[in-house]
Amino acid sequence: MSDVDVEKIAMLLRERNGIDAKIAAIIQRPLTAGHLGEWIVAQVFGIALETSAVASAVDGRFTSGPLRGRTVNAKWYLKREGLLDVTVRTQPDYYLVLTGPVSPAASSRGGTRPWCIESVYLFDAEQLLAELRTRGVRIGVASSVRAAQWAAAEIYPSANNPILPVSPEQAELLRLFALR
Repeated sequence: MSDVDVEKIAMLLRERNGIDAKIAAIIQRPLTAGHLGEWIVAQVFGIALETSAVASAVDGRFTSGPLRGRTVNAKWYLKREGLLDVTVRTQPDYYLVLTGPVSPAASSRGGTRPWCIESVYLFDAEQLLAELRTRGVRIGVASSVRAAQWAAAEIYPSANNPILPVSPEQAELLRLFALR
């Protein structure tokens, strides 16, 4: 790597730090996919977030609609690699998962993880946990979820899971985060 490359990286990181600070000022938390994902689902799906960002397993509660009062753990994976962080000790009612493009769980060398939303999934936590246990899947960080389970849980752009219908207004907000 040349000194010119190091200088370019340093300059780009200064720019990124400025953008990150502007986003953090809006969401009132440091910019990470987790914090921003929680903020986005709160805005789009009417979720009241927990006051503490370190609340165990539950990020918030639905404030209206068919899931009013139910607890949710929000995730944002910049790529959908078929893995989901699942908790066992304290369990939310649902996992609401934002994902970027589908990608095999492979080497990231030469790739990118764009900050975008291509799909949204709603998993019933109890049902998902039972299915994972039946298959003998290790439950915890990076639990392997089958493609059929992802497909059945999709609420956007396809409405495969009728439990949480996405309104046209919500779909329009989610489209703002599409890769262009």
